[in-house]
Parts: sequence; structure tokens; C-alpha cells
Amino acid sequence: MPQEYDLTLWISRYDPDTRRSWVQDYRLQAGRILRFVDIFRKINDEQDPTLAWSSSCEHGQCGTCGMKINGKPLLTCELLVENAVRLFKTQAFTVEPLTIAPVIRDLVINMEEAYARVHSVKPYIIQPAPPHPEGDEYRISPKVLETYVDATRCINCFCCATACVTQKNYLGPNAMLANIVRLMDPRETAKQERMDILYSEQGTPRCRTAQACTFVCPKEIDVAHFIALAKEGRCA
Repeated sequence: MPQEYDLTLWISRYDPDTRRSWVQDYRLQAGRILRFVDIFRKINDEQDPTLAWSSSCEHGQCGTCGMKINGKPLLTCELLVENAVRLFKTQAFTVEPLTIAPVIRDLVINMEEAYARVHSVKPYIIQPAPPHPEGDEYRISPKVLETYVDATRCINCFCCATACVTQKNYLGPNAMLANIVRLMDPRETAKQERMDILYSEQGTPRCRTAQACTFVCPKEIDVAHFIALAKEGRCA
């Protein structure tokens, strides 16, 4: 296995001052265990300090570094060079911003509207059930928790929303998942309000069951499965 790779990156650029868009190529050597966020930092340090990109925790928990690599939405803090070469069978990569939000500069996008869609489904307990009579904490049995705990791993990276074939007038897979999680949560008693959100004009009726959301989820959540349960009325 090579210790270094000769990479070519075609990165989408955008200058908000001139409104000019272009693709710029970068060629560099990179160690096999460098992540793509490390590659961007290497470009900033050694070739082009003007390249703008986003990251925060760089541990796969915040979703800030989501981008499209060779057309696939993923977290660039989790993508190692050697894994990218193996996955795409090439040492040349296109790098683009996610398409669910307007571009601010280069690979940085404005997430305000995207987050607003998630907030619109009220991703919190609207009307909590009474606490358990034997204590202050509400108790959930392991059997019940098992039915929806996978969905709680969503970090709202919007990779699924980017891959979704029904972007127009749709709240998005991650927003639907946020609502479904609370619908399946026994601590939530505002079931009808959640159902109204679920079956609204911008809700699950827009889903085409292409399962692209499941295929690209960095947390390996079967998003399409939970949406299918909702469509069948099996998550209330």
C-alpha cells in the first residue's frame, strides 16, 4: 500500500465580490491517512490561502464539513485519502459544496434556511408526558428505545438532503427524521401535531422512496426505513 498518493483535486470556487464561479485544480502529494479536511488545510498552507471551506469538530459529530466528493455527499473529516482512492478507484477528485444551501464563498454555504427547515418540525418534545411516579426521570424500556435509537444519531450534516431526489418543496429527510424521532419517543404526547407535520404538503408525501438518504448517511442510519414506517403509520 502506498504511503503517499499524487492527488489531483478539482475544487469548485466562488467569489461573492465578483460573483465569479470557476473550478480550480490543485495537485499535491498526500499521506494515505490524511483526511480531506487535512488536504484543504495543506492547500491553504502550501498553495492557496484564499481557498475557503468549513469545519468545526472534525470528529464526525457536528456535520459542518459536509461536501460532495466525486458527486457523493459525505463528511470530509471522516474521509481518509486511502479510503477515497479505494472507494472511487482514482487519485483525482472533484470537490463541491452541498447543494441544499446558497454558496457564500468556495466550499462554504449559508445553512440558515436549511436549519430553519429542521427547526420548523419542532425537533424537541412539544408536550412532555408526566414523569414516572417512582422518580423524577421518565423511564423508557430498552425494547421501546431500540425501535428508534438509531435515528437519534442524526447530526444534521445534510448529506441526505443533498442526495435526496425530491429537494423542491420538501422539508428533507433529516427534518422528517427529527420529527419521526419525537413521534416514536414515548415522552412526547403531542402525537397529532407531529402527525400533521409528517403528512403536511412538504412532508412525507413528497418522498419518492429512492433511498438515496440511506445510502449516503455518514452515521449509517436507515433514514428511508424510518420514513417508510411513517408513511405506513407505524411510528406513532
